[in-house]
Amino acid sequence: MSSPATLAVVQDDFLGHPKGVYVCFFTEMWERFSFYGMKALLLLYLTKYHLFGDKAGLDLLGAYGGLVYCIPVIGGLLADRWLGMRKAVVFGGILLVLGHIGMAFEGNAAALVGDMVVRDESTLRITYLSLALIIMGVGFLKPNISTIVGRLYAENDPRRDSGFSLFYAGINLGALFASLVCGYLGETLGWKYGFGAAGIGMLLGLALFLWGQKYLQGHAEPPAPQTLRERVAGVPREWLIYFGAIAGVVPVAWLMWAAANGTFSLGGEVSLALMLMLVVLVVVLAWFGWFITTQCTPVQRHQMLALMAMILMCLVFFTLYEQTYGSWVTFTDRLLTKDIFPSLVRSQEVVVWSDSIATNAAIFLSHAPWSTYSLLLAPVSFVLAAELSDRSPSSRAPRALFIAVVTLMLVFLVRDSVVLPQTAGSLTYLGAIFLVLLAPVFAVLWESLDKVGMNPSKPFKSALGLMFAGLSFVPLALAAQQVGDSGQIASVWWLVLAYLILEIGEMCLSPVGLSAVTQLSVPRVVSLMMGTWFLATAFSEALAALFGKLAAIDVLEGETIDMVDAAAKYADLFWLMMWIGLACALLAFVATPLLRRMMHGVR
Repeated sequence: MSSPATLAVVQDDFLGHPKGVYVCFFTEMWERFSFYGMKALLLLYLTKYHLFGDKAGLDLLGAYGGLVYCIPVIGGLLADRWLGMRKAVVFGGILLVLGHIGMAFEGNAAALVGDMVVRDESTLRITYLSLALIIMGVGFLKPNISTIVGRLYAENDPRRDSGFSLFYAGINLGALFASLVCGYLGETLGWKYGFGAAGIGMLLGLALFLWGQKYLQGHAEPPAPQTLRERVAGVPREWLIYFGAIAGVVPVAWLMWAAANGTFSLGGEVSLALMLMLVVLVVVLAWFGWFITTQCTPVQRHQMLALMAMILMCLVFFTLYEQTYGSWVTFTDRLLTKDIFPSLVRSQEVVVWSDSIATNAAIFLSHAPWSTYSLLLAPVSFVLAAELSDRSPSSRAPRALFIAVVTLMLVFLVRDSVVLPQTAGSLTYLGAIFLVLLAPVFAVLWESLDKVGMNPSKPFKSALGLMFAGLSFVPLALAAQQVGDSGQIASVWWLVLAYLILEIGEMCLSPVGLSAVTQLSVPRVVSLMMGTWFLATAFSEALAALFGKLAAIDVLEGETIDMVDAAAKYADLFWLMMWIGLACALLAFVATPLLRRMMHGVR
């Protein structure tokens, strides 16, 4: 007869993993839907609608992307010390919702008057403020939702890596639908519809997280609730944290304005936002040096150093990866075909809006991608399946319901990717679709290799990721050379191949890297080290923007692009990125044996 503890574990599992992992999965799916939905549109929105040049657009994209991963260092620290992960995630979610609502105000399009570009500055100020709200929101949500996943598994649970692969699939499911839904809506129906859809997504993600608290097993609660009630300067500490974060939105919005306008940049290239990130880096490295020398045992010191080496690999990888939202997008927009199966694409109708809300709603629903409905079906099916499983743990109905809905989502996904006319923004879905398809393959691969004692170490997997990231630029470099030789745009299939290679690399590096943070960190600083992981991603965003500017092209309204000159710039950039990736991969392979020993048995 099974013990109550055994029954509790069985009841808490769903499809082989804790139900709390699925709560984090869908919360992160919605958060990434909102984030990547906005990111897929941001550079195109700035260059096409507000007529910024490539360099200014990339500077703002780099500053935004960098800060959105830099602030989690602070959010992780506040959650570790006082807030707890639940309060941090909820507060971050609220800020994200407000930020995405602000992005839906598109204002008036810029116009070229003589030699001067006239922009709607009031709308741009709202844009900068909205980006700041999103940055601050991600800072509280991002490191803590990942940390919760790690705590749902026992130490050395063999399901841990596959659980993070599953969680990572949630991230990329959100990115996948974001590109197809927000990217398509923004460039066909209007920018406000793309940005607005992103905001609705985050609101639903927040609601799901609040519903799923019972499945998080108390891991997300404040470490010492009484400290939140203590008064600091006459205000409860909890509210002081909230007020401080909201006040911090204003200077971050100013940094967005400075990046877009090239103000206070060092040498015209290093933005004020990047300088701020450098200050944060110095502080974090100083803390890290102090912590490992005074607060760690020798084994902990080795493990933390091994973790920092893998974080460095993450920085290089995502410097390469973030070209997908910079130079890859502009290259696709200018020099590649867009439709993967042109003969199957439906003709695009001209949308004429009316003054009637009901009529406009009907127009929107008739033009919206079918994947819009998938975003509702997936979490609703999990809520129903989880409730059914709680009431009848032995029933097969919850599993059948969930699998049926996932199948229907795949049908909608295939339809949208084949039938809808694609844009440079919507084609960013290729990365996410490969990750979603590869996630179960890699989950099975790592578990199978583990059973026979051949599962590669985390440093080796990270080195593989760097190698594939470098190789992913080869197809695009060849495509650029083809355009330069022929003077004709190249096939989108070069982009498909590039994404496939890149995402094989990401599946090797990123999920196991997130898992390593939860395993190799000293327990009391797990969230802070997760924030440091994202700090590396912050620098990669800024570095990616600097590299992307090597192929920057300013095309004014009414002018045509010089395809041969543009192709040469892109080819040079892509070959450079390839050599950076392969050189760093070689160094990582050489360091792998040492790093494996420093991990002291952590797998």
